[in-house]
Amino acid sequence: MAIIGLYVIGVAVLVALIFALVWFVFGRGEDLPPIESGTTLTRLPRAGIGGDDVRGLVFAQSFRGYRAVEVDWALEKLAREIDELRDVVHDLSGRDVADTGAMPTVRVHETDD
Repeated sequence: MAIIGLYVIGVAVLVALIFALVWFVFGRGEDLPPIESGTTLTRLPRAGIGGDDVRGLVFAQSFRGYRAVEVDWALEKLAREIDELRDVVHDLSGRDVADTGAMPTVRVHETDD
């Protein structure tokens, strides 16, 4: 019985030594160092935000979901972009009325979702 105990302890020590050797030689297996605290992976262009930019958003996850600061930032940026685009549409619609003297028409296309 003592021989089996010594054998188990010897194998455990050998495995621990091999693990420690591999860990020190090859590291933790990360390709890049960890991101510093306060850094975010959430990226959007300064202007001209497109649908693919929004679809590609990545938010860091915290203990209870996504980090609220990152989500709030992205929503504010998208809201500003929408406001700017609506202002451009309004300006162009007003220019059409001034050029022709007629009321602008808006075409609505229905899509099947």
